[in-house]
Amino acid sequence: MPPMRIGVSLQPRWPIEDGTAVLRAASHAEQLGFDHVAVGNRLLDSGFGLDTDPLVLLSAIAGATKRLRLLTSVLVAPFYPALVLANQAATLDVVSGGRMILGVGTGWNPYEFEAVGVPSRERGARTDDHLAAARALWTSRPADYDGPFTHLRDARLGVPPLTPGGPPVWIGGSSEAALRRALRYGDGWYGSGVDAADVLDVRRRLHDLAATPAEAERLTLASAAFLTPPGFAAVAQAPGRPLGGASPTAATVADALEKLGEAGLSVCTLWLPLAAEDMEKAMEWIASEVLPRLA
Repeated sequence: MPPMRIGVSLQPRWPIEDGTAVLRAASHAEQLGFDHVAVGNRLLDSGFGLDTDPLVLLSAIAGATKRLRLLTSVLVAPFYPALVLANQAATLDVVSGGRMILGVGTGWNPYEFEAVGVPSRERGARTDDHLAAARALWTSRPADYDGPFTHLRDARLGVPPLTPGGPPVWIGGSSEAALRRALRYGDGWYGSGVDAADVLDVRRRLHDLAATPAEAERLTLASAAFLTPPGFAAVAQAPGRPLGGASPTAATVADALEKLGEAGLSVCTLWLPLAAEDMEKAMEWIASEVLPRLA
């Protein structure tokens, strides 16, 4: 079994007066050997921390790093017209040298849907439509596509992606609709706060829904996990079960990650509910105390 790829979410509320702080943190994550950094998608203040556009921020991070993979965790697909989504994702794929991963979800916040003029009841159908249209634009020049919300005729995307077929797409969510979406449009599934039993259950359900075992097995299984390292104070309540228990140690965190890997998870993003000034020290603790135990 290959070692699990570990990344960190750049979630804290970074100081507005020092806009490069988040870029320095991403560069430090790369130096420490993390696989990727992740940025969420909020249009209105969430209270959780960083509420920027993930594609814009990850583009800046692409210029500040060389190896680190760049994950939207997750981008709310209905907020972006299909052509805009396809073009922005392809642009980031190109400027990062093929390091982008497009994690997507349907969203949930009714206030944000109202603010962008998208009916929340259409979020699933719009996500499917936008992903199908993006795939068409990434794989065909010119592209034709007819969907419920997007119509393309002889369309040539402004910038074709560097990655053949477009950047990998990971579908967030554990509902049956989300799993069907992952099988139909995705290269991976992306969960949140799962344990080993949850991963095994998702694998079983994917196999039940897939036409063939190979269709389910081709998907990367990834998830966010919530961790407050020992000695650090949480400044926000993590929206899920803590990795390694309520009082985690390097040993319990590594053990939890190993169990997730044995269940089939291959990528884990650590969401740290910490103040911005604690992020780099917390990443150093993970890199020195946890990652060597996984090797």
